Amino acid sequence: MISLTEVTKNYGSGKADDAVAIGPVSVEIAAGGVTALVGPNGAGKSTILTMIGRLLEVDAGRIEVAGHDVVNTPSKTIAKILSILRQENHFVTRLTVRQLVGFGRFPHSQGRLTAVDERHISEAIDFLDLTALEGRYLDQLSGGQRQRAYVAMVLAQDTDYVLLDEPLNNLDMQHAVQMMQQLRRAADELGRTVVIVLHDINFAARYSDKILAMKDGVVVEHGTPAEIMQDAVLSRVFDTEVTVIDGPRGPLAVYY
Repeated sequence: MISLTEVTKNYGSGKADDAVAIGPVSVEIAAGGVTALVGPNGAGKSTILTMIGRLLEVDAGRIEVAGHDVVNTPSKTIAKILSILRQENHFVTRLTVRQLVGFGRFPHSQGRLTAVDERHISEAIDFLDLTALEGRYLDQLSGGQRQRAYVAMVLAQDTDYVLLDEPLNNLDMQHAVQMMQQLRRAADELGRTVVIVLHDINFAARYSDKILAMKDGVVVEHGTPAEIMQDAVLSRVFDTEVTVIDGPRGPLAVYY
């Protein structure tokens, strides 16, 4: 389980015209399955995810992942419990897909890959359908292929908790669907707890078990897709009129 207790993060000088505050946020994300973080731009979704992943310090409060305080637990321990993929992924060094995915094994190998590490790398590459591309350099790939390679790197880390910030960036509709299907499989077949920031509420409803909606730096709704996919709830979260209709595979949000 991921637990946030009175977590806050403050930006700006504190003056009314430029202060931006996240929190206080108190919420529990159950282990297992897929939890989607949704909300308008600037709601705090990526900030919360980054604080859970210990890439950004909290100003107050406590975050625990699987019972470990992410602030005080040694980095080597945290890196074997959770992995995180941020939106900004820029490797200057020219790497092949396999070399990139191999970075996911660093918490286990410290750079000296073993046969076990190589197996995890191959499994992650296969899982993301990158086998034919594993010898290609990243700058020879499309944006969508690179995005899949970064997700494979995170899965190769072999952590129970996987945090992904907008992994559908640079993906067209077909590959976005495939990515969500693969993340759903990672939760169902590999037993991972996947926490994912999404802009598309319909993807969240289709593939997640729980949806956590944020607005103005706080959690305003947290429930199952059926509980969140309601006209009044979505209209309130996104400050625009939303109508939920019955689609062939579940509820769909329509807005104008």
